[in-house]
Amino acid sequence: MSIEASLQARSEGKCELCGASDELAAYPVAPRSGDNPDDCVLLCNTCRRQIDDPETMDANHWRCLNDSMWSQTPAVQVMASRMLTRLRAEGWPQDLLDMLYLDDETLAWAQATGEGDEEENVLKHLDSNGALLSAGDTVTLIKDLNVKGANFTAKRGTAVRNISLVPDNPQQIEGRVNGQQIVILTQFVKRAN
Repeated sequence: MSIEASLQARSEGKCELCGASDELAAYPVAPRSGDNPDDCVLLCNTCRRQIDDPETMDANHWRCLNDSMWSQTPAVQVMASRMLTRLRAEGWPQDLLDMLYLDDETLAWAQATGEGDEEENVLKHLDSNGALLSAGDTVTLIKDLNVKGANFTAKRGTAVRNISLVPDNPQQIEGRVNGQQIVILTQFVKRAN
């Protein structure tokens, strides 16, 4: 039996997320390959389009997840969890996420693509212009800085190469100036192009 036929039988010919019965196709649930019906869901064109292109997202269409999230099929649970996570700013999806239970293996699958990782919890080191700094970048000082304990002044325009980021403080970086490893506030640097 083909994957499509297996999915048709499992879903009784309906979209496994919204229940629509036209324009159905197998949709592999990343990161799995989709070589097995257990790694796929049967979706209508509307669901597929909104999953693949978040710009076309219609939050009201996804109220169907209130029912489909209770499916016994792990692939359907994963897709429901991902879509609720994507929509949680709407308010009502967060209530459903709070009720949703996924076993450890299914939860790991749902989180495997990074969908819903808390961006606000990721520390971002930004220079004086708001440009994102990364470890290894070169920055230029935009102000003369008195270096405490080293008895010298780091002059404006000094290039600091191969910086490292202070992991628990997004306002600080480390780099070598005049042979000394110093901590520099990000507000006093700009990233070199």
